[in-house]
Amino acid sequence: MTRRGSLWLAWGLGVAVSVGAADRPVSFTSDIRPVFENSCWKCHGAAVQLSKLDLRTRDGGLKGGARGAAIVPGKAEESRLYRLVAGLEKPSMPMDGKLTAEQISTIKAWIDQGAAWDDAPETKGTELAIEDMPISPEARRYWAFQKPVRAPVPAVAGELANPIDRFLEKARREKGLAAAPRADRITLVRRAYMDLIGLPPTPAETAAWLADNSPRAWENLIDKLLASPHYGERWGRHWLDVARYADSNGFEHDFDRPNAWRYRDYVIRAFNQDTPYNVFLAEQIAGDELDQVTDDSLIATGFLRSYAKVGYREKDNPQFRYEYLDDMIGTIGRGVLGLTVNCARCHNHKFDPISQKDYYQMQASLYGYVETEHALAPKEQVEAYESKTAEIDAQVAPLRQSVRQIEDPYRTKLAQEKYKKYPENVQRAIAVPEEKRTPGAALLAGQVIRTTSVSSDEIDRAMTPDDLSRKKVLNERIRTLQNQRPKPLPMASIVTDGDYRFTPDGPGDEPAFGKGVKREAIEGSFLFQGPGRYQPPPSYFLIRGDSESRGPLMKPGFIGVITYGDPKTEIPPADGRTSGRRRALAEWLGSTENPLTARVIVNRIWSHHFGRGIVATLDNFGKMGEPPTHPELLDWLAVEFMSRGWSIKQMQRLIMTSEAYQMSSQYQDASAEGKDPENRDLWRFPIQRLDAEAVRDVMLAASGGLDLTMGGLPVFPHIPGEILASMSEGIWKREEDGPRVWRRSVYVYRKRGLVFPMFEVFDLPDQNTSCGRRNVSTVPTQALTLLNDEAVLRQAKLFADRVKEAAPGDSAKQIDLAYRIALSRPPREEEARLAAEFLQKRPLADFTHVLFNLNEFLYVR
Repeated sequence: MTRRGSLWLAWGLGVAVSVGAADRPVSFTSDIRPVFENSCWKCHGAAVQLSKLDLRTRDGGLKGGARGAAIVPGKAEESRLYRLVAGLEKPSMPMDGKLTAEQISTIKAWIDQGAAWDDAPETKGTELAIEDMPISPEARRYWAFQKPVRAPVPAVAGELANPIDRFLEKARREKGLAAAPRADRITLVRRAYMDLIGLPPTPAETAAWLADNSPRAWENLIDKLLASPHYGERWGRHWLDVARYADSNGFEHDFDRPNAWRYRDYVIRAFNQDTPYNVFLAEQIAGDELDQVTDDSLIATGFLRSYAKVGYREKDNPQFRYEYLDDMIGTIGRGVLGLTVNCARCHNHKFDPISQKDYYQMQASLYGYVETEHALAPKEQVEAYESKTAEIDAQVAPLRQSVRQIEDPYRTKLAQEKYKKYPENVQRAIAVPEEKRTPGAALLAGQVIRTTSVSSDEIDRAMTPDDLSRKKVLNERIRTLQNQRPKPLPMASIVTDGDYRFTPDGPGDEPAFGKGVKREAIEGSFLFQGPGRYQPPPSYFLIRGDSESRGPLMKPGFIGVITYGDPKTEIPPADGRTSGRRRALAEWLGSTENPLTARVIVNRIWSHHFGRGIVATLDNFGKMGEPPTHPELLDWLAVEFMSRGWSIKQMQRLIMTSEAYQMSSQYQDASAEGKDPENRDLWRFPIQRLDAEAVRDVMLAASGGLDLTMGGLPVFPHIPGEILASMSEGIWKREEDGPRVWRRSVYVYRKRGLVFPMFEVFDLPDQNTSCGRRNVSTVPTQALTLLNDEAVLRQAKLFADRVKEAAPGDSAKQIDLAYRIALSRPPREEEARLAAEFLQKRPLADFTHVLFNLNEFLYVR
């Protein structure tokens, strides 16, 4: 509404008052209380006080909330309550609909008459009830919410033994489509290698495959590749996209996560071991709550803490925790269930039958989590280490506090000088004591304070000689004590149950010690120490997702529309050290009664093999997602997957032994292209471009420089200095391009604030969120990178050296070998002729560089 419109509204209301309520005394009980009961107390009453405003009493109205007094007796025009309901300020109130003109005029008159409260309101019946979301029978009948049923395998004419082919062929025949013939054997061997291990076959491996004429040659090849340790590196990478894995926090400080790589290695091991998918999920969500807790199951819980994280003064900003919980729910929702569950954070889902209640029940299932470190060493060694460390910490703490006391006046003065470069409104917000800032001022000041640092060197330069001398003496004593620390134990970053309100200080937390969420609880401990059984901190329904507006206490639970039977919501361990809520969530997710978990993962496996899922929207099986192209096949695969023990490798073996997987991608059929231009019915095999990591890996493999050592600390491939100069926080170790960093790309450091340039060019997904399917673009920067990048040129040179060494002085053999290494096939006659002409004028390194730029090198056919 414009200002002029607001004035007209106020004038109109004034007229109404003059002829109505203003002519008589307004009674709170008769005139105001009914309006408050119906429109105000559900957000500002007994159960919840949105914006910290409680309108149940006159004192509450006079005190107001986060934005100041709501009622100024005798001055309606200055009262926020009246101005909001009259539309003179935004947002208009109440939020669920406008009051009538008569109601607004009555409130104005009541305030102008002094806002008398002639009796205390009864709050009975005003408690906020969680809105039930009735699910209609039609909504429940939606295909994704029904448990999958194994349909009979279609009977089709012809020799099609694999059930997948029979489902596909039935659909093709109904649409008049003919399937492509089989691809040639060289195409198939390269396809299988790239799909399962992400590396091309060597010339020797290709030759061995071509020489194998046994009836089970194809099956044997698949089994060999599934047993390769490099299988886990390839397929673990797909899951790490879902898990939004990275080695740094992101956001302004982008702190390093020194032990994150252990989760990455766990994922690779799990795929290599063919850990049943339901067990794989249970370890990641509740690895600390299982009957048998192992180092691996604890490391697996790193899945829950792989979100982007501020990591700075979080105890002063409890709202961050709700963002992290939302990220967990979103990742489990999209990545495991194929549902956008976190759309129900602030209101019932707009399209799918998922309620806010469902969301906050899932939040309660996860709410007790805390992040901690677990030592990977024998118990006795851990106890000795912790005892000695605690002894040194106790001596260091007061020394550090003394250093802080010396530094603080200088730090404050230097920071104030830096704040002067900001606008006056920012300076005013910072000048207000932290506990007295409005929400807007707190946000404004917090952003500047978090990003304005004063270095130790700056403080030292500003210090008086006496203070500097005192600081040096204290620091020397600290160094002496630190040198007495035992050698650090290997640590894993894990999740377990505890009380986040007692989280130990982290980087940058010292100035905020004792503030923030710790005010919510006085007694307790970060990790449960006993006696008795662990009780999680309270988890509340949040009105409209606002962490300041708490509704009723929530119990754990699941998504109603896909919950069958009466699954347990808590399965606490015998020792009572955790709540067992996450384990119950994991068992519900991995149950044969859950209609979505198996469907989603088999669809994801299908997509990685065929370039498109049976449901194209891999992480959205809801109403706004795409319907399945072959629903009966999807359900048959889901049931088959569960009946085979949730084995991903068995599902891949089934898919890859189908005729559909072995079809040619070069097949041309004008009729089929007209009827099914997007190849939804798989009448030919789809060509797929290599993903970002595979582009680098196949170049390293071709050059012979690839180091196939598995696991361990991440590597830092060379990044140009001008790009590194843009990095302000976190780490990227400066390592030169060389054998030390020529590891597989799954081991490259994943920094959220600085994406490795080659990966970014080739569509690495956003590292802050769960990714079901990567985008595939074709942009000029990809060609320019392959033509000009120094690392690419060096690998081309190494590739040429490798070929020269194997076939010295024989250009024909060099051309043949280069083709077999790069493309897994010999050159055609015309290609050999053109290559020979090229080498008469250009060096061999230029020729190998050309091979890196071929579409056939970058695409799997």
